[in-house]
Amino acid sequence: MNGPTDPPPVRLDTMPVAAVQDTFALRRSACAVADLLGADSQDAVRLATALSELGRGVLGADRLTAAFSLRPGPVPALLVTLAWQGGHQLPAEALEASARLLPTHHEHTREGGRVRVEQRLGPALDPDPDLVDRARRLLAAHTGPSALEDSREQTRDLIAALEKTRAQREELRRLNAELEETNRGVLALYSELSGELEETNRGVVALYAELDEKSRQLREASEAKSRFWANVSHELRTPVNAVVGLAELLRSDADVPADERDHRLSLIADSGRTLLALVDELLDVAKAESGTLEPHWAPLDLRAVLSHLDGTLRGQARPGVALRIGPPPPAALLGDETMLTQILRNLLSNALKFTEQGWVGLDSRVEDDPDGRRTLVLTVTDTGVGIPPDQHERVFEEFYQVKGPHQRGRRGTGLGLPYARRLTEILGGTLHLDSAPGHGTTITVRLPADPAPADGPRRELLVVVDDDAAFRDVLRPLLHEFADRVVEVGDGTTAHAAVREVRPDGIVLDLHLGEVDGYRVLAELRADPELRHIPVVVLTSASLTAADRGRLAHARAVLSKSGLTGGRIAAALSDPRPAAPRRPRPPEDGS
Repeated sequence: MNGPTDPPPVRLDTMPVAAVQDTFALRRSACAVADLLGADSQDAVRLATALSELGRGVLGADRLTAAFSLRPGPVPALLVTLAWQGGHQLPAEALEASARLLPTHHEHTREGGRVRVEQRLGPALDPDPDLVDRARRLLAAHTGPSALEDSREQTRDLIAALEKTRAQREELRRLNAELEETNRGVLALYSELSGELEETNRGVVALYAELDEKSRQLREASEAKSRFWANVSHELRTPVNAVVGLAELLRSDADVPADERDHRLSLIADSGRTLLALVDELLDVAKAESGTLEPHWAPLDLRAVLSHLDGTLRGQARPGVALRIGPPPPAALLGDETMLTQILRNLLSNALKFTEQGWVGLDSRVEDDPDGRRTLVLTVTDTGVGIPPDQHERVFEEFYQVKGPHQRGRRGTGLGLPYARRLTEILGGTLHLDSAPGHGTTITVRLPADPAPADGPRRELLVVVDDDAAFRDVLRPLLHEFADRVVEVGDGTTAHAAVREVRPDGIVLDLHLGEVDGYRVLAELRADPELRHIPVVVLTSASLTAADRGRLAHARAVLSKSGLTGGRIAAALSDPRPAAPRRPRPPEDGS
C-alpha cells in the first residue's frame, strides 16, 4: 500500500498466462526483472517461486494475465499482479505457499479475482526512464521456455541459493567462533579480576587479623606494664619501709639495749638483702629480654649443681614438706652451669612456696636420640596446690600470679617462671608445664647435653620463612654466622615447595605469616616423609598458650624474636627433637 506522499507505481508490462509454458515464462521474467532492479539473488528466487506456485494455482482461469509494475520511493518494490475473470478459485495451498515467501494480497469477487505479490528491492530507487525501458524490453524478450528448460533454470536457481546459504552458514559459523573467543576472553578477564579481588580481600582480612593480633599484644603489654609497676612498687616498698622504719627507731632511741639494737640491725640487713635480690632479679630478666645473655658451654658438673641447690633451698621448705633431689645421671655433659642453676633455683623455689604438705622433687636423666645426640631431661615435681589449665601459659607472663587464697603470705614478683623459660630457650631447650588444681605440678626442662656452639661446624644451607622483609634483614647476618647460604621465603604459601626444592640443613620459621601461618607450614613439613627430619626453629613475638605450644611440638625450639643471636639459633637447631613430656613417679623417701 502506498503512503500519501509516495509516487504512484510505474507500469512495466502485462503478459497473458494461458498455458503451462506461460507460467514458465512468468517465473523467468520475474526473476530477470528483479535482478535488474537490484534485488538480492535469493529474493529474486523467492519471487519466482511464489509466482510459479500462484500461476499453477490459477492456470486455466478466464483471461488470466500477469502485470508487472515498479513502486519507487524510499522503500521500492517490484509488484506482480495476477488477475482473472470468472469464478475460478485460487487454491488455499498456493496462496499459503506464496504468503510464506513474500507479502501476498488476494481479492476475489463475482466478476473475478486477483492476487499481488511484493518484492522489496533494497535502497531508495527513482523511476529512471532508462531503467524502466530496459525492464520493459526484458519482459518483452522472454518467451515461454520448455518444461525441461524451466526445470533446469529452477535447478540452477536452487543451486545458487544453496551456495549462498552455505556461504552465509560459514559466515555465521565464523561469527559464532569469534563470539565464543570473545566470550572466553571476557570469562578469562572476569576470572582474573575475580581472582585479584579475592586476593585483595584475603589481604584485607589478613591485615585486619594482623591488626587484631597487634592490638592484643599491645593490650597484653599494657597489662604487663601495669602488673610490673604494681608488683615492683609493692615488693620494693616492703623492704625499703623496713629499712627506713628500723633506722628511724635506732636513731630516735639511743638507750635501746644492745641485743635489741643487734636484732634491729639484723632486720635492716635482711631487708637490704631482700631489696638487693629483687633488683638482681629485675636486672637478670632485663638482660634476658634484651638478648645480652649468651650461654657459655663448658663441661657441666651436674652433681655439684644439685648439691648446691639442696643446701641452699632446703631451708625454704615448710614444716612437713620434703625436698628430694635425686642423683645425677652418670654421664659427661656440656652446659652453662650458671644458667642451669638459675633455672632450677627458680623452679624449686616456686614449687616450695606453693607446697604446704608432701614433697618437692627434682629428677634428672639423659636421653639418646637415634642420630646420636643427647638430651638432658630435668623434672621438678611437687604436691602443691596446682594450676588451672587456663592459667598454664599465663604463669609464664612477667609479673603475673594466679589469684587465690594460696597467695596469702607468699611474697613474690611473678618473675621466676618466665625467667626460667627464657633461660631455657637461650640454652636451646624447652620447658613444659603439666598441672591441675589439687594434683600438684610437674615442670619438665629439656636441654641439649652436647650442643654445637655457634663457632662449631657450619651449615651449608638454611631456609628462613618470614613475611616481614625488615626482620629478614635483621635475621640474615645472624644466620650467616653459622650458615654458608640462606634462602629467604616471604610467605607461608610457597614455603613447603621451597623446602622441597632446596632441601636445607635447617629451617627458621616465623609463626604469623598471614593466610598460611607457621602452624600450617610446620604441619605440612611434619607430614612429608622426605622433609620431617629437617630441624625447625620457630620464631615469634607473641605469647603462646599451652594449646599453641602443643601444635609446635615438632619444632626443635620456639624462640622469642627479641634478643635473638646467631648462637641461640645455632644451638636450637642443633638440639635433638624434644620428646613428649611425661610426669615422673614420686621418688621414694630418702632418695
